[in-house]
Amino acid sequence: MEISNNKVVGLTYELKVSKADEESAPFSVEVRDQEDPFYFIFGNSGLPEKFESYLVDKNEGDHFNFVLEVNEAYGEADDELIVDIAKAQLTEERGFKPEMLQEGNFLPLVDEEGYPMQAKVLKDLGEDLLLDFNHPLVDFKLHFDGEVLEVRDASPEELAHGHVHGEHGHQH
Repeated sequence: MEISNNKVVGLTYELKVSKADEESAPFSVEVRDQEDPFYFIFGNSGLPEKFESYLVDKNEGDHFNFVLEVNEAYGEADDELIVDIAKAQLTEERGFKPEMLQEGNFLPLVDEEGYPMQAKVLKDLGEDLLLDFNHPLVDFKLHFDGEVLEVRDASPEELAHGHVHGEHGHQH
């Protein structure tokens, strides 16, 4: 069965990233192996559109290897997504422990519509924290190298919910 819209696709892959303007070798940021494949509904993966376009018409067992340029992936960092937030908003009652607020950590937050998002703590400013809401992979080229593990029809339930049952909510 080949990959097309609304099929459930299971992939194994290694994702490496590199900076567009640097010569350094790409480094690995995520490996999904057969113990923990990445499942998604085609046409609704939440990944950059171009990612899906490289997988169209592939079949189980096919190998893929492609690079998404920065503008095809998550784009460039947006300065407007770097904001100060008062530490008073990040209280223990809301589940933020003090050690979570250290520079370099990613905070699990939700946006105004209740969708999960991550913000990186850039700097501790005393009363405030400087947070970066850009996707962790902005400014990076994404190198995907992997294999199509499974392609099947999505169940009506899966289509209704837009995601595959039995997968753990991985954040991308």
